Amino acid sequence: MLKALSNIGRYLVMLRAVFSKPEKFSIYYRQTIREMEDHGLGSIGIVAIVSFFVGAAITIQTDFNIENPLLPRYIIGVTVRDSLLLEFSSTMVGLVIAGKSGSSIASQIGMMRVTEQIDALEVMGINAAAYLMQPKLIALVIFLPILCALSVALGLLGGYLVCLVGDVVPVSDYIYGIQYVFYPYYLAYAMLKSAVYAFIITTVAGYYGYHVSGGALEVGRSSTQAFVLNCILILMANLVITNLILH
Repeated sequence: MLKALSNIGRYLVMLRAVFSKPEKFSIYYRQTIREMEDHGLGSIGIVAIVSFFVGAAITIQTDFNIENPLLPRYIIGVTVRDSLLLEFSSTMVGLVIAGKSGSSIASQIGMMRVTEQIDALEVMGINAAAYLMQPKLIALVIFLPILCALSVALGLLGGYLVCLVGDVVPVSDYIYGIQYVFYPYYLAYAMLKSAVYAFIITTVAGYYGYHVSGGALEVGRSSTQAFVLNCILILMANLVITNLILH
C-alpha cells in the first residue's frame, strides 16, 4: 500500500514537471513533429491491418448470431458501425499503441536514465521530464484520435469487402445500415476516449522509464510493467468513461 502511494506521489510530481512551461518552443515543436512521425505515422500499418480484419470478423459474427428472420438485414451494418465507434476502434487502437509506442517510450527514456543522459540534462538546467515527455504526449493526444477514426473507416471497409465477396448480407443493405440513424456524438465519444488513452499511455510509460534504476535488464522489466499497467488502466478508463457519458 505504501509503495503504491509512493508511486502515485512520484507520478503526480513528474506530471507537474511535464506540464511546466517549455524552455524553447521551437525545439519542442520540432520534437513533437518527429514524435508524430514515429508514434503516429509509424503505427498506421499495424492499426490498418488489425482494424480491417476485426471489422470483417464482426460482420461475419453478427450475421451468424442474427437468426430472427423478422429483423432487417441492414441491422448488420448498424451493429458493425456502432460496435467500432463505441468500443472496438478506440480501445483496440489504445491497446495496440500501448504495446508499440508505450513500450518504446519506456525503453527509450529508461535507457537515457541508466546511461545518465537524463542526469546530464538536469545538470545543464533543462527540465528533463518536460523535454522528454511533453512532445510525445502532445503527439499521441493529437494522433491517437486520428488513428481511431482511421480504424473505424478500415473496419467498415473490411465488413464491406466481406459482404462483397462472401455470402453474408447484400452490399446495399450493409451500406444502408452504415448510414442508418448515424449519431455524430458517437464519433466524438470515440475521439474523447482515444485522447484519454493517449494521455495514460504516454505518462505511465514515461513514468516507468524516468524512474528506472539498474541496468538494461531493469529497462526491459520496466517496459513490460508499463505495458501491463497501461492495458489495465485503459480498460478501467473505458469503463469509467462509458459509465459517465453513455449511462
